[in-house]
This record gives sequence, structure tokens and C-alpha cells, in this order.
Amino acid sequence: MSSLRNVLTGVLLGALFSGNMMAAPAPANHGLAVEQGHFMLDGKPFRIISGEMHYARVPREYWRARLKMAKAMGLNTITTYVFWNAHEATPGHYDFSGQNDVAEFIREAQQEGLYVILRPGPYVCSEWEFGGFPAWLLKDPDTKVRSTDPKFMQPAQRWLHRLGQELAPLQLTHGGNIIAVQVENEYGSFGKDDSPYLQQIRQGLLDSGFDTSLLFTSDSAQQPGSLPGLLKVINFGVGHAREKFAKLHTWQSTGPYMAGEYWVGWFDHWGAPHHVADPKKVASELTWMLQQGYSVNFYMFHGGTSFGWMNGANWDDDNYQPDVTSYDYDSPLDESGRPTPKYNAMRQVIAKETGATLPPVPATPSTQAIDGIKLDEAVSLWDVLPTPTASHELKTMEALDQAYGDILYRKRMVTDASGELRIDGLHDYALVYVNGRLVGTLDRRLKQDHLSLKLAKGDTLDLLVQNDGRINFGEKLLAERKGILGSVSLQGRALQDWQIYSLPFTGNSALNYNRGPCRHAPCFYRGTFNAPVSGSAAADTFLDTAGLGKGFVWLNGHPLGRVWSIGPQRTLYVPGVWLKPSGNQLVVMDLLAEGQPVLATRKQPMLGTPTVPMP
Repeated sequence: MSSLRNVLTGVLLGALFSGNMMAAPAPANHGLAVEQGHFMLDGKPFRIISGEMHYARVPREYWRARLKMAKAMGLNTITTYVFWNAHEATPGHYDFSGQNDVAEFIREAQQEGLYVILRPGPYVCSEWEFGGFPAWLLKDPDTKVRSTDPKFMQPAQRWLHRLGQELAPLQLTHGGNIIAVQVENEYGSFGKDDSPYLQQIRQGLLDSGFDTSLLFTSDSAQQPGSLPGLLKVINFGVGHAREKFAKLHTWQSTGPYMAGEYWVGWFDHWGAPHHVADPKKVASELTWMLQQGYSVNFYMFHGGTSFGWMNGANWDDDNYQPDVTSYDYDSPLDESGRPTPKYNAMRQVIAKETGATLPPVPATPSTQAIDGIKLDEAVSLWDVLPTPTASHELKTMEALDQAYGDILYRKRMVTDASGELRIDGLHDYALVYVNGRLVGTLDRRLKQDHLSLKLAKGDTLDLLVQNDGRINFGEKLLAERKGILGSVSLQGRALQDWQIYSLPFTGNSALNYNRGPCRHAPCFYRGTFNAPVSGSAAADTFLDTAGLGKGFVWLNGHPLGRVWSIGPQRTLYVPGVWLKPSGNQLVVMDLLAEGQPVLATRKQPMLGTPTVPMP
């Protein structure tokens, strides 16, 4: 009998430490529920004090450290979106490995004593490319995302079912730590009233196994995008708590009351200021919310980085506004996971208002600076162009099965022509060349779509277009294809018969670089450098992008993100765990810079001149 007891004890402990504790029978009222206007967890009153942190924006090696920081600030829950486009980059092919192992992220949260609120979308916004939708949804120009259109709904339901295989077993009722699941996201702000769509998304989540967690909707609009019987929470920025909770009372008079997103900072656009929020004001407002007994989710607790091409864009005041790579968000934890004055202020409030004894704040390692990173190898884009596609009409990136990067449209003139060159539907930034010479640039942000041009018979016209990030919010995302969506005309006459080069920049390691400078931009640059290692890993650092124009950076195969000299972001976050003691390879693709750049890294980020946001 004692040997059997030992075996059962071993099984139980193994399940506990794996984060998959399934053996113990669940109580009848197990899970998060709403009773008499209050949250109840396993039959006991529960206040959610949560922080938003996204697995895809934090190097996997740092998940654990960031979760410990959350616990030390007084959080009992972590909220995360799930990014469909990160997991299904091509239709039917799913990736939940490495950085995309969202199940492991959730298990690590459980091991740190944190519950999880899951926001699976399929639309997530989050200043993330196309709001989390895969770009391939746009190949068929008739597809209507965020609708009951079968061309959208069928792949969306297929995705939710696949996600359910990964995450439904991690719900609290199954021994995991997921206590609530959001239905869609801020649908009230989409400008549509489509209950059948929300019903299909809700049913898709239930059919995918998320049928034992509390379902809810989250909104910042005047009216919520929700369904009868679904819990509603409200989103708002610093300074708006009283008025927004009063609004929530009108939506849900009996409670419970929760800030689904309390925007403790804000995000940045290229060519605009860096946003911050006053820690004292945040602390004061948080004090008031907790004294009312309200629940809260801090957006963001830790913003991290929109690595790669994953920054989104807004359309505000009739303007296209692409987001920077950094998602620092002026969060309590900065982009590299270090506590800020806001962290300390919020921690003090939580400890005081809840009476909890919080664990000590973990120490964070120092950062480093590295000088003299010589980009001493280069090759011009013009020398490594792939095989083009011949087309009578212009085609978008999506039509060529391309999600990100650049696209080149080439036209050989058969007659003389001069006048106004006009691009109808430029998405997003174009460099205009005649016979390989740059003659102008056009920027969607600035509503630039034409310039004067003189061409002769036999001239080569090149239009190199860069995708600066798909819109992630509002109705404009419905037609957010990339490249040139309409026509190109000269003297009012449409130009036809193009050679189109798809440039996703996924095979840069195979380029034939030459020693020395690049004299004909756009250019690929490559350099190697060493990084001192102290202990098990190198320290974090920040790549200073001074001397670069507009483009993209990779480090040891990791896509760090975008650079653009217009700012406000002037550094790219370099996680120390992505560095090696020697032989680090830095690759830069730059549309504008020529010569032989020499770069350096800094100990602190340079994110721009701060200004207080007005969300």
C-alpha cells in the first residue's frame, strides 16, 4: 500500500511541476465565475489584478524573468493576445515552436503562481501587423475579414480549432491556469453591428474547447461590441477611469467592473513624438480603482518589441500612421524588462490597497555598449534581383503570395513621355528611379502620390515600394493590401506591361557580399563583431541606428526590426541571449544609405523626445 501511495504521489507532483495537473478532481464550482455582480474563483471572491505581456514580443529565454517581475509588482494574472499571423504564416501550416510556443508561456506563468486571461481574437489589434490576421487572407480581393464571409470565417474557425488543441487543456478546469477567454476584440470600435459574426466567433471558441472558461468582450467605444450573456469590460487611458467606469455601469449595471485595458502608456508612430504617461497620475488613478473594488488589467505591464515586420499602423485623422518597432509603451517594465519609476509606484499602490506582502523585486543585469561595428561587406539590391513576374497589370504583394518586405515594379518605356507620374493606391513608401538613378520618393504618410517626370523611349522606370506595416485598427484594415493597389499613370495615361520583383528578404544569408562600400542604394550590408559575455549570457544592448536611412536589421538570423531616420526611435533592442561571445553577424538592408556604415550599441535606448499621450 505504501508503494502505491508513493507512485501516486510521484504522478501528482510530476503533473504539478509540468503545469498539467490533471489528476485531482475539480470542485463543482471550480473556475472563474460571476456571482451577484462579483468575480468568484473556486467559489471565493476574487479581484483580478492583471498585466498584459505578449509572448511574441519578449525573447523566450526572458519569459520567466518577466513573469517573476509581474508577481513582484503584485499581479495575480497575466493577459496575452495570441497572434494568428505568427502561427499560420502560410495556410494550413502551423508553428507553435520556439518563440511561438504560447502553451509554454502559459505554463511558465502557472509555475510562477499567475493566472492567465487569453485573448485569441482572431482579431487582436495590439499595434500588431494587420491586427494579427495573416496577410494571405488578402490574396482574394473580395475577402472581408471580421465578417461572416466564408472566405474569412472558414480559415478563422480552422485556426481557432487548432489553437484549442494547444491551449484548451490549459484552462483552470483542466488543471491549468487560463481563467477567462475574450471573444474577438474591441468590436464596438469597428463601425459594424454584426451579431451573427460575433456569435460565430463565440461558437468557434466553444467548439475549440474553450467551453469551461469565463467568456467576455472588451471595448473602448461608446457602445460595446458584445452579445447577450457575455461579460463586458472597458478599455481606457490614464485620466479617464471615473468616466469610463461610469460608462461600464450603464453597460453592465450589476457588475462586475473591470478595466480590460488600462492604458498606462502609449505607442509611437514613425515621424511623431515618443509617448509617456506620468507615473504619479497612474498611481493616483490606480489607487482610486482599487479602493472601489474594481479589477484591472494594465496595458501594457511589459510591452517588449514588435520584432521583425510585425509593427502595425493606424489610420487617424485621415492619415496613415505606421508604428515603430519598439513597443516599450512607457510600461512599468521597459522594453528590456527593467523596472521603471512607474513600476515602483504601482507596486506600492497594489501592496497598500490589497494588504499583500509582495516578493522582492528581482535584480536585473546591467546592459553593455559595443563600439566599432564595421559593416565592411555589401552588395547592391540591383545586383541580386530575383526572377521577375511579367504582368500586363500591376499586382499587389498578396497576389504574389508575399506578406512583408518590398516589391519592385519595372517598366521599359516604348515612347517618349513627360508630365505627372501618379500612383493610385501607394502602400506605403516608394522610391522612383529612372535608369537606376533615384529621382524622388513618395510617402503614404504624407499623402504623396505624384511627381513630375520626363522619360524617353528605352528608359527604365523602377518603382520600389516598401510595406511599412498593415493597418491594425478600424475599417481601413479591410483593404490594407501592400504594393500598388491601383494604377500608375503618366500624363494621365495608365502604364502597363510590367516586370514585378517580389522582395520578401528571407534569403539574405545567401547573397554574394563583396568587401568594401556600396555605391548604389538600396544596399545590403554585413558585418561581424564580438560581444563580451559575463556569466551564462551576454548583456542586453541597444543598436544605435545613426548613419542609417530606412530599412531593416537582422542579428544572427533574428529579425530585430525597422530603422528610419525620421525617428522617434533611434535604437533597436538587442537581447543579450541573441548574442554570441564572437562572430555575431549583423545584416542591414537600407533603401537610402550608401558607403560603409560603422555602427555602435548603447547601454540605454533612445526612443525620442517624450510627450504626454492623449489616447
